[in-house]
Amino acid sequence: MLEKRHPWQVVKPFVYVFDGPLALIVFLIVATGIVTVYSAGIDFPGRIEDHLRNILIAFGVLWVAASIPPQTLMRFAVPVYTLGITLLVAVAVFGLVKKGARRWIDLGVVIQPSEIMKIAMPLMLAWFFQKREGRVHWREFLIAGLLLLIPVGLIVKQPDLGTAVLVLAAGFYVIFLAGLSWKVLLGLVLAVAASLPVAWTLLHDYQRARVMMLIDPTLDPLGKGFHIIQSTIAVGSGGIYGKGWLHGTQSHLEFIPERTTDFIFAVFSEEFGLIGNIFLLSLYALLVIRGLMIAANAPTLFTRLLAGAITLIFFTYAFVNMGMVSGILPVVGVPLPLMSYGGTAMVTLALGAGILMSIQRHRKLIQT
Repeated sequence: MLEKRHPWQVVKPFVYVFDGPLALIVFLIVATGIVTVYSAGIDFPGRIEDHLRNILIAFGVLWVAASIPPQTLMRFAVPVYTLGITLLVAVAVFGLVKKGARRWIDLGVVIQPSEIMKIAMPLMLAWFFQKREGRVHWREFLIAGLLLLIPVGLIVKQPDLGTAVLVLAAGFYVIFLAGLSWKVLLGLVLAVAASLPVAWTLLHDYQRARVMMLIDPTLDPLGKGFHIIQSTIAVGSGGIYGKGWLHGTQSHLEFIPERTTDFIFAVFSEEFGLIGNIFLLSLYALLVIRGLMIAANAPTLFTRLLAGAITLIFFTYAFVNMGMVSGILPVVGVPLPLMSYGGTAMVTLALGAGILMSIQRHRKLIQT
C-alpha cells in the first residue's frame, strides 16, 4: 500500500535549496525588472515574452546551482576555467564579427565565451587560494594575477571593455579578499594611474569618444553624446514620485537608446522617480549585505572567497550601470543586474545567486 504524502513533502526538496532572504530579494528585483521591461519594450513585439522565457531559464540554472554542494563546484573550477580560455582563444581565431567586434562563436548555438569567465574567474582563483591555504606568499599573488590577466587580455582584444572590466573586478575581489597587502594595492593604483597616458593611446576611437562624452556630452549631442544626455534627462525628469508606469515620455517617444537593456534604469527612474530609486537601491544594498553575510559565515576559504567575490560582482554591475546611466561613468555596456533584458547576463547572475545559496545551504554540512 502506497504511503500518502503531504503536499509539502513533495514541494520541500525544491524549496529547501533556496536561502529565504536572498531568494526574496532576487524575486523582488526580478519582479521590478519585469514591470520595467514591459513598459520599456511595449513597442517591441515579443520582448516581454522573451524576457519571461529568459527568467525561467535563469531560475532553472539558479535552482541547479543551489543544489550543487560547494565541494563539487570546487572540482569544476579548473575545467571550467580551461574551457573558458579555450573558447576565448577560439573566438580570437575564428569568432563571429558583429558591429566591428569579434566576441561570439558558433557552436551550433551562438555563444559569448567571455560571459563564462565572470563566474569561472572567481571560481578558479578561489580554488587556487584554497589549495595554498596557510602558505600564501607574493608568488601566489603573482600567479593569481597572471591567471586573471590572460582572459582579461583576450577579452580586451575582442574588444569588449565592459566585460573585461567585470571579469577583472571578479578576479581582483578574490585576490583582495585572499589577503592582498594594502601597500601592494596602493602600488597597483599608482601604477595604473601612471600608465593612463599609455592606455589612452591603446584605446579604440569609440572608447576614447565615450570618455570624452562623459566629460562633456554636448560636444556631440546628436551623436556620441546622445546616450548620456537623454538618459540623464530621463533620470532627472522623474522627479520625486515619477511620471507613472507606462507614462515615461523619454522612453515611449524613443529618446532613450537601448532602453530595455543597458539603459533600463533611465526608464525606471523616469516612471518611478526618486522614491522608486530609493526602493531599488535598497534592494541591491540588501542583496549585497546578505551576500556578505553568507561569505562571512562560510566555513572554508574557498567558499568565503567565492561568496565574497560573487557578491561584489553584483555590486559592480549595479554601480557601473547606474553610474553610466546617470552620467558619472563612461558608457561601457553593462546591464542592470537581474533587471535588464538579455538572456546571457540574466543566466550568469542567476548562476551566481545560486552559488551563494549553495554555500549557505551546505554551510552546516561542511562544518560537520
